[in-house]
Amino acid sequence: MEKIKPDVREKALEHGFSFLFDEELVMLILGSGTRQMPVELMAERIVGILYDFDAEKVVENLVRLNGVGLGKALAVAAALELGRRRSCHLRAPIKSPTDVVPFVKNYAVCDKEHFLLVTLNGGHEIIQIHVITVGTLNRTLIHPREIFSVAMRDNAAAIIVSHNHPSGNCEPSEEDIQVTETLRKVSVIMGIELLDHVIVSREGYFSFLENKMLSPVKSGPTAQTV
Repeated sequence: MEKIKPDVREKALEHGFSFLFDEELVMLILGSGTRQMPVELMAERIVGILYDFDAEKVVENLVRLNGVGLGKALAVAAALELGRRRSCHLRAPIKSPTDVVPFVKNYAVCDKEHFLLVTLNGGHEIIQIHVITVGTLNRTLIHPREIFSVAMRDNAAAIIVSHNHPSGNCEPSEEDIQVTETLRKVSVIMGIELLDHVIVSREGYFSFLENKMLSPVKSGPTAQTV
């Protein structure tokens, strides 16, 4: 079995993944080729398929390549999906609570609470989505400094916070309400507007703004617009 050359790994470690060609990234995903097809050639042909065919049929097309079995095809497809999830939110405009739900709903299936911070620029476009804390089955602890230190690092003009309810019930707890009010007060002091707190679960979502449980600190968002 022909393995990936060490210089590709060294290049990634020394310079970062952004310095790698697409073929080299695929080589790292594959790990090795076959005796009949070296990993460099396999990666080159896989990249050709990724450029030429619909992403929805990537597995179907990859398994047709000599030496690319189902395992390697699934690994490439999984890497593509992970990349899509990690980048699809960038610069996405948020005009209402429902706009942010698609970018955080994948946490709805987690069996522990994940508290998320969505940072936005002055045009209410997403800068980044951060996981701030991961709690136990039904509880996560959060402090305003953890939220606003990250928001300041992103140079955010506004933020949305979100967390999942593993129980499936989207209704906010008393703790959720208290945390939201604390964050709202701190947001006034920091000058970084808290636009909404969105709770997600397998059953749907709950928006503090839509349910008029978050009073805007200035004449910006309404119950329908953030």
